[in-house]
Amino acid sequence: MRRNRTTRARWSGATLALGAAAAVVLAPATAGAAPTSAADAQRLVTETAQQLTDLDEQVHQARLLVAEQQQVAAAAAQTAAQAHAAVAQYEPRLRAFAQSGWTSHSQSRVAAFLTSDSAADVVQQMTTLDLIASHTAGLLTEVAAAHSAAEEAQAQADAASAQATAALTELERQQADVQARVDAYEADFERLSAAEQAAVTARLAGPALAAPSTSAVIAAAPSEAVASILQAALAQVGKPYVWGSSGPAGFDCSGLTSFAYQTAGVSLPHSSRAQSRMGQEVPRAQLQPGDIVYFYSPVSHVGIYIGDGKMVHARTFGQPVAVTSVDQRGYAGARRIL
Repeated sequence: MRRNRTTRARWSGATLALGAAAAVVLAPATAGAAPTSAADAQRLVTETAQQLTDLDEQVHQARLLVAEQQQVAAAAAQTAAQAHAAVAQYEPRLRAFAQSGWTSHSQSRVAAFLTSDSAADVVQQMTTLDLIASHTAGLLTEVAAAHSAAEEAQAQADAASAQATAALTELERQQADVQARVDAYEADFERLSAAEQAAVTARLAGPALAAPSTSAVIAAAPSEAVASILQAALAQVGKPYVWGSSGPAGFDCSGLTSFAYQTAGVSLPHSSRAQSRMGQEVPRAQLQPGDIVYFYSPVSHVGIYIGDGKMVHARTFGQPVAVTSVDQRGYAGARRIL
């Protein structure tokens, strides 16, 4: 019974984790009328790009939750296997008792009476038989408890596996949905003039600035680890924005930051919201090169501060990685990871 209680306690937390890791449902795209002017078209494209940024982060969050569910399912399967192995360990002892004729306990008592030379001998033999019966009954109780624990663990494993599979299916559906919206957005963006495209991009993610000298940025880094992060990030300037990608051919915003930090041996989750909760909060006036800067509420965009009021980031859909001012629309805070 103690093993049964332990198993239930162990999996109560796992069940709560599964409940909290329900699949994220993407917010619907805002339906709007067809644009009636160039300015209206520009406004609608800007709004759509912001929606896509939010959806991008929702999918990243869903991906993290699916990974958690898969870990819970794997742990549940391992516990179930251990519980079944515990039951199997009783098999040799059960076979031994079966072969010893314990099932004929009443016949053994008669035989003890008939073959004993004295009353004391009868008592001694029957006491021994009682001890054997008691021990065997205790063994069967243990086996029953172990079997119950194994069944409970297997049920937990099956439920966790089913939920992880369902969440993965939902995530794949969401990714396909967002990709379709991205394709539609890029088609709308291409219909704008070059000046309108530049205005939309600047409004969303700041105007691109000339990238500073990498050697100068590295020289101002507070540590060698930060220097490697800055060098890696600046080396990606000009590469395309690719939704859901962490490189090396293209990046989205949290993909770029996680890629750059990996060069210093630091693993960041591929999620701007998750990154905005790591490390220590840093006031705008105390920013240092290498700090993660994040935008909007809820957080849906990140970049890497490189000093002198500038950051490098994968800006937005259809635009390459670039250096811009850190002081732009939606600035919400910064975190120091190193």
